Amino acid sequence: MSPLISATELTAILNNEKLVLIDARSGPNARAKYEKEHLAGSMFVDLDKDLADIKPDAANGGRHPLPEPEKFAELLGRLGIAHNSHLVVYDDMSGANAASRFWWMLRAAGHSTVQVLDGGYQAAVAAGIPVSSVKEQAKQVDPYPFKAWELPTITIDEVAKAVHDPDYLVVDVRDAARYRGETEPIDLIAGHIHGAVNIPFQSNLAQDGTYLSPEALREKYATALGGRDMEHVVVHCGSGVTACHTALAMDYAGLGIPTLYVGSWSEWSRNDRPIGTGA
Repeated sequence: MSPLISATELTAILNNEKLVLIDARSGPNARAKYEKEHLAGSMFVDLDKDLADIKPDAANGGRHPLPEPEKFAELLGRLGIAHNSHLVVYDDMSGANAASRFWWMLRAAGHSTVQVLDGGYQAAVAAGIPVSSVKEQAKQVDPYPFKAWELPTITIDEVAKAVHDPDYLVVDVRDAARYRGETEPIDLIAGHIHGAVNIPFQSNLAQDGTYLSPEALREKYATALGGRDMEHVVVHCGSGVTACHTALAMDYAGLGIPTLYVGSWSEWSRNDRPIGTGA
């Protein structure tokens, strides 16, 4: 199954009884926006509360560390997600934020029938998909049966070794100004992991906010990856959320899913590790 679904394709399966729609918009007003208007039937997930286990100190795991599998399994059960459910998840940032994170977590839980809505909420509204402001009720099921994350992740110490190993490529998907250390709107220190390369996630998108074609993405990344297998390709961002956008792009291109550094810059920059600036 493609990791992406267009608004037109979603329209054709809206009556599928196995379909579960997930609204993963994030930010301080996300729930209010959901309550005001959302795709009819969609259930809301909160990036900070549902898709992360935030700690008091981001130096240990970053700003959005993964929750324990048992906690995520319980969330899926509350949302009515079973092993045969078809998940479609959207946000309002072209899948660049919590939608792609939710996709990665479902795939890491062993669930393959999950797709991100290409173009996000805006594309759905433009396509005439019904919206609603009613309080949705999920048909709860048992916790999803998985015990451990199945996709590869990497620790801060392993990243420190990887940036010196030519068999590895560490990709920073933040925008170029943050990578160069010219600005840092969220974390304490500006710059990048010394040895990482910068391929901003925005370059995965066309001007209309949808993903580039699989062929264009494959051509773009094939050169950068230099033939490395995906276990040796590490993606990161500020806190392990937007990096999943690039993981999805690589999978959409037919390259597979790379290794995710969940702690990302928010962890690295708080641990007295080598920091680079400039291009």
